[in-house]
Amino acid sequence: MRSRVRSGLAVAAAVALLAAGAVPAGASSRPAPGGSGAGDPYFPFAGNSGYDAVHYDLDVRYQPPAAAPAPLAGQLDAVATVTIVPTRHLTSFNLDLRGLEVDSVAVGSRPATFTREGDELIVTPRTILPRGKEVDVVVTYGGATGRPRDIEDALYGWVTTRDGAMVASEPDGSMTWYPVSDHQTDKATYDVAVTVPEGLVAVGNGDLVGSATAGGWTTWEWSSREPMASYLVTASVGNYELRQWTTPGGLLNIDAIDRDLAPAASAGLAQTAEMIAFFETRFGPYPFSSFGAIVDDDSVGYALETQTRPIYSTRANEGTVAHELSHQWFGNSVSPERWADIWLNEGWATYAEWLWSEHDGRTTAAENFADVMATPATSSFWQTIVADPGPLGLFAGAVYDRGAATLYALRERIGAEAFDALSLEWPARYKDSVATTDDFQALAEELSGQDLEAFFDAWVWTAGKPAVP
Repeated sequence: MRSRVRSGLAVAAAVALLAAGAVPAGASSRPAPGGSGAGDPYFPFAGNSGYDAVHYDLDVRYQPPAAAPAPLAGQLDAVATVTIVPTRHLTSFNLDLRGLEVDSVAVGSRPATFTREGDELIVTPRTILPRGKEVDVVVTYGGATGRPRDIEDALYGWVTTRDGAMVASEPDGSMTWYPVSDHQTDKATYDVAVTVPEGLVAVGNGDLVGSATAGGWTTWEWSSREPMASYLVTASVGNYELRQWTTPGGLLNIDAIDRDLAPAASAGLAQTAEMIAFFETRFGPYPFSSFGAIVDDDSVGYALETQTRPIYSTRANEGTVAHELSHQWFGNSVSPERWADIWLNEGWATYAEWLWSEHDGRTTAAENFADVMATPATSSFWQTIVADPGPLGLFAGAVYDRGAATLYALRERIGAEAFDALSLEWPARYKDSVATTDDFQALAEELSGQDLEAFFDAWVWTAGKPAVP
C-alpha cells in the first residue's frame, strides 16, 4: 500500500517532533543534547529521544501508609539503573520523572549533574556519550507517594492504597515511580526488586525470581526477559495470596488475589487456561514466558493489561479477563506506535471478547456486531474518529466497540480465510515492536489482495456511521 500520513496527525506530529528535539537525518554524528519527547502528537513530552533504553534494574523500598488518613501517602526510596544506548553522540539526555526527589545521578559510574524541568530529569554526563556505546545510568531518588491522576483525571501510575499500591500506568504514568523513557516506542527488559514490610507481597511482571525476608522486611524479585512498554510495568503491593499453577500447555500462571476478597471476586479467572488455548488458535503462540492476574480489594476503577499479569479492581469478571488476556498479543507484544493508534489495542481486545463469548456458548460475534450497528446514526458514538480519537478520547467507547466492529466488518469484506491469516500474521510480524493503523491496513491489503483504502477511510478515519459491507 502506498504510504500516507493523515493531515491532522501530520501537523500534530510536526509540532511533537519539534518539542521532542528531533534532529535531521545525518546529524547524529554531531554531539548534541537528547530531546525531551519521543515525538508522539498526543503526548509530546512522553519518552525521550537521543538514546534507546534497553534495560531497567529497579530496586525499590516501599512503606505503605501506617493508617488510612486522607490523603493516603506512602514512602518510596529507590535506585534505578537504566541501561541506555545513545543513538547519537550525546552531551545530555532526559528521563521522565514526576514528583519524586532525586538525590544523585551517575553515568558510567561517574557522578553526573542534573536539573529538573517539570516532569523532565535532564542529565549531563562528565563526557560526551558516544553513539552506539551502552552505558548505565544510576539514579537514586525517593519521596512520598500519593494518588496521581492522568490527563482524564483518572487514577494511574503508583496509586497508594490502604495496604500498599496499585500500579497501573497507561498512558504515561510510569514516571510517577521511576525515571524512564515513558513511551512504548522505547521498549526494554526489566528486573524489579520491591522491598515491603513483612507480610505484604509485591507483584511484578514476568517471572518470580524469589523472595527473602530479613529484619521485618521482605524483598520480592521479578524479571521480564521480553521487551515491555513502560506503561505496562507494575509493582503492585498488597495483602495478596500467590497462587501458582501451570496450564495444560505448560505455561506458568501466577495469580495474586487479595486475601480480603470473597472467592467470587476471582471466579472469572477459572477459565484462563481454556482462554489461552483458544486465543492461541486464533492469534498464534502466547507471546510471553508467564501469565497471571492481580486482583486487589482497592480500586483504580478499571482493569489494565499490565504485561503478563493484568490488574483487576475488586473483581475479575470473565469477559474482562478475556479482554486483558488478548491484550498480551494486541497492545503488549504489538504496541501502538503512537497513542492515536490505540484502537489496535482496544478494538482487538473487544473483538476477542466477542470471540470468547461465542466460543463459550453465549452471545455470538454477529450479535455483538449487530448491537453496535443498532446505535443510531445520530448518536455521538459515531463522531469519534477511531484512528485519531484525540488525547482525551483514548478510552472512548467507540475506540473499543467501533474498533471491534471494524474488525468484524473487515472479516466480512475480505473473507474468513484472509482475516484469519491476518489475525495470526499481525502479532507475528510486529512481535515485541510497535505498529500503526497504516501498517495494519497494508498487511490486510497484502494478505487479501484487495484495495482497502475506502474501507479504512469509512471505518476508522472518518466520523459518521459506516455502511455495513
